[in-house]
Formats: sequence, C-alpha cells, structure tokens
Amino acid sequence: MERWKLYAFAAALFAGLTSVVAKAGLKAVGPDLGLAVRTVFVFVFTLIAAVFLIDLSKAPATLQAAGWKTVSLLALSALTTTLSWICYYRAIHEGAVSYVSLVDKGSVLVTLALSVLLLGEPMTWRLVGGAALIVVGLLVLAGGK
Repeated sequence: MERWKLYAFAAALFAGLTSVVAKAGLKAVGPDLGLAVRTVFVFVFTLIAAVFLIDLSKAPATLQAAGWKTVSLLALSALTTTLSWICYYRAIHEGAVSYVSLVDKGSVLVTLALSVLLLGEPMTWRLVGGAALIVVGLLVLAGGK
C-alpha cells in the first residue's frame, strides 16, 4: 500500500478518536473553552513533532524561499480550520457526536469540487461515485431526527 494511503487511514482513525474524546471532554466545559484548551495542546504537540520531523534550522530559509503567497495560503487554511473547529465543537457540544461527525464529512464534497476547480485535479468516475454516495448519506441524515 502506498504511504499516503496509510497516512490517510491513520488520519481517519485519529479523527474518529478525536471526536469521541472531545465530546467526552466537553461534559464539564463549554465548547469554546474546550476548543481553546484542545488547541493549546495541538500547538504544543505540533511543535514537539516538528522538532523531530523537520530540520528547524532550515525552516526560516524554506519559508522565505516559499514566499508570501505560500505563507498566506497556510494562514488562510488556519483561519478556515479555526472556523470549522468552532462550529464543530459547538455542534458536538449540543448534538450527538455520531450524527455531527457524519454531517461534517460532507466537507469532502467541498474538497472534491475545489480540488478540481482550483487545483486542477482530475475528476474520475470513482470520485463522482463516491461523492454521490456521500450526498445520498447526507440526504438520509437530513431526513431523520
């Protein structure tokens, strides 16, 4: 199996664990404070990982060579991540994490559309079929409860 697929499956596993553990952690605090605490830990753990995974002495030169556009796009990604997390934490605080998590995966449809339109990635029949199944799943969820 290709390495990126292993990373993708690991990401899905950890994302699933994240949602359930976060929901349990929100029992004693509100969603915004819970998210703030979580984010501090994410920051610390990410810095620790960076120490072991990248050559920090080259980071400033790499960022300078990459330019303002790259840094701006990463900053925009951070903003959209923050907005997503705020909404997600409020949703799991108020609703069933199993339901919220499934609806949240509808973001895959946005990702597919933008990856084709903005990044020029190919649209294959497998992607269209997978997207259609996701739409059907979202419609099933929207019709219930």
